Amino acid sequence: MAVLTEEQSMLRDAAKSWVSEKSPVTAFRKMRDSGNEDGFDKAAWKEIAEMGWTGIIIPEEFGGSGLGYLTLGLVLEEMGRTLTAAPLLSTAAATSALLIAGNDAQKKEWLPKLAEGKAIAALAVDEKSHHAPSHMTLEAKKTGGGYTLNGKKLFVQDGGAADLLVVAARTAGKADEKNGITLFLVPGNASGLKRTKLKSVDSRGVANLEFHNVEVPGSAVLGAVDNGFDVLDATLDRARAALAAEMLGAATQEFETTLDYLKTRVQFGQVIGTFQALQHRAAKMFTDLELTRSCVEAALTAIDRNANDIPALVSLAKAKVNELAHLVSNEMVQMHGGIGMTDAHDSGLYLKRARAAEATYGSASFHRDRYARLMGY
Repeated sequence: MAVLTEEQSMLRDAAKSWVSEKSPVTAFRKMRDSGNEDGFDKAAWKEIAEMGWTGIIIPEEFGGSGLGYLTLGLVLEEMGRTLTAAPLLSTAAATSALLIAGNDAQKKEWLPKLAEGKAIAALAVDEKSHHAPSHMTLEAKKTGGGYTLNGKKLFVQDGGAADLLVVAARTAGKADEKNGITLFLVPGNASGLKRTKLKSVDSRGVANLEFHNVEVPGSAVLGAVDNGFDVLDATLDRARAALAAEMLGAATQEFETTLDYLKTRVQFGQVIGTFQALQHRAAKMFTDLELTRSCVEAALTAIDRNANDIPALVSLAKAKVNELAHLVSNEMVQMHGGIGMTDAHDSGLYLKRARAAEATYGSASFHRDRYARLMGY
């Protein structure tokens, strides 16, 4: 476990207190049952912003606290424990692109709004049903002093509510080439942009985006024209590490809830936690949790240190947490028996979130393959 500063420990404890009091799983269930198309509660989002969580990775000069990605991960981990739905992760992902490649004008325009929670941002990348960041067919054609965007993006996290979209588009090259990709800052209310909100299995805010002759000025280019893949890849790594922290929190809560059940449920005249087969399965979950925590914290710390091995550590963390989420969410349902199969029990909510998160920003197989290639295999 990472050694935390006093400030990080205080923020983690504050997050733990807030989610338990203001955003328990019952709050998520209420939001889901209300038919909320945004996939999050706006009042809760306002409180999150007031607590300063929206500015954790933003430098102080732009209104944030500059506490870094490990600190953001601590907050997201606590939010994951109670399935708190909020556009914090998606906004942080898009914010990361601005921090990496934004010029002074772009940072001054957007970072203060993002730090205050007055703007929601989203990263629009994928065009396939599976994560494939180098596959890009959305075209950005040079027109006069700006660009015209045509194409689509699928499963954009919080894309339906975002005020700012960081859009990856093709300005040159073929569909699957890394060269020729450019990032653009596109307002959520841009003319010609159609946003279709989806009903996701985990009841979060996801949208498909269609760009019909969406015009943006030259100043909307984020970074260098045709050479945006490296920025996109670095941005995705920050999103992946942040999501891994949230998934770790959910898995931790699933394990603890299941363990409590094993200690109290009586079957055949015995507490089921005394059955050796179940003890072995619980031990497997515990060791996997501890190993995964080390991987996730290593990835977040590497980002804060701007280390050279960020991509490898992030893919290791995301691969491990995907496998962990799959295992523990399954075990939670199975060990709870009949009640675990019902919507009345929270296990189903955790399992659905686990499945959606596993597919977001790369599956376990995607990251195992990426890690192997990065390590020279």
